[in-house]
Amino acid sequence: MIAMKLTPKEEEIMNIFWDNGAMFIKELLTYYNEPKPHYNTLSTMVRLLEEKGFIDYKKFGNTYQYFAKISKEDYRKSTMNDVVGHFFDNSFTRVVSSFIEEDKISLDELKDLIKKIEDNNK
Repeated sequence: MIAMKLTPKEEEIMNIFWDNGAMFIKELLTYYNEPKPHYNTLSTMVRLLEEKGFIDYKKFGNTYQYFAKISKEDYRKSTMNDVVGHFFDNSFTRVVSSFIEEDKISLDELKDLIKKIEDNNK
């Protein structure tokens, strides 16, 4: 599983890769509004993501095309498991109970969850 978590800026970069696929740094810059980050800053951040194992690359001559090495779904699952483990003693029941207590989930949503569980157990 994924050992490291993303900072908000790293997550922003990863979302661009997850949504748009492989690209060069110059292409990545086009997804930013003004004021755009400096090319070298963005390149450094992408290389850090590569060192962390989130991004990989293909070499084209003297340039690199980067792509997400880890899917958004795998990252989501890993992050959720870490939160549940750290804050809820690995109990998804405690997570749902917390949502109920804080009025974050409705009765209809809870019924839908129960139906999904029953359907998956058939």
